[in-house]
Order: sequence, then C-alpha cells, then structure tokens
Amino acid sequence: MTHEKILEYCLTKKGAYEDCPFGDGTVCVKVKKRIFAQLFHLKGVPMLTFNGDAMTGDFYRNLYPDEVTRGYHCPPVQQPYFNTVRLDGGVPDEEILRMIDGSYKYVVGRLAKKVQRELEQE
Repeated sequence: MTHEKILEYCLTKKGAYEDCPFGDGTVCVKVKKRIFAQLFHLKGVPMLTFNGDAMTGDFYRNLYPDEVTRGYHCPPVQQPYFNTVRLDGGVPDEEILRMIDGSYKYVVGRLAKKVQRELEQE
C-alpha cells in the first residue's frame, strides 16, 4: 500500500487533516490536533506509524515481527503505544487499514466526550 493511498484513506475519517509539524519528509494525519498516523521513509522504505494501546501494539509486533516494530521515532515512554510498519508488502493492505481504523478510534476515544460528540456531528 502506498503513502498516497494511506493518506487518502486517513483523510476520509471525520475531522482528519494532514499536517507536517516535523518538517518535510514526515506527513502526519491528525484529528483535533492529535496524531493517528505518520507517513515517512526510512532508508528508502515507506513506513507508517500508528497509535494504539499497549496490548494492540504487542499484538501487531507479535503477528508481524519482521514488519512491525515499536514506534521508530517515539520517545521510549510512548513506544509501547506506537507501532511502525514497513510498507513494502509484508503486511496485507486490509490489515494496514485495520491498524489505521484502530489508531483513529483509539485517538478519538481519548478526546473529551464533548469533542467526540462534535466529531460525530461533522
């Protein structure tokens, strides 16, 4: 799955928008100022970092040990909650979409209830 297709999919989520807070080379997709997907290249390989709970992070790292690692560029305290996925074909596209869906749901679930209701009405 390409960065372009992932970005297109992410932007279909309610309230999602593209941002580049770390400069050129890393595209972040956010909802209400919170990142739920980060797209970048590492040594020429397209990568995706997504958010989630520690249990989900462990699940994907165990399911795809060669393709999914702890958040590549995240501080150690955040690493259990972020996974970085190689986008070179080792993880099926449908699974990548599920990871994005889970990340979006996780981030939205951590927003204030009032903000969650506002998103539902968009």
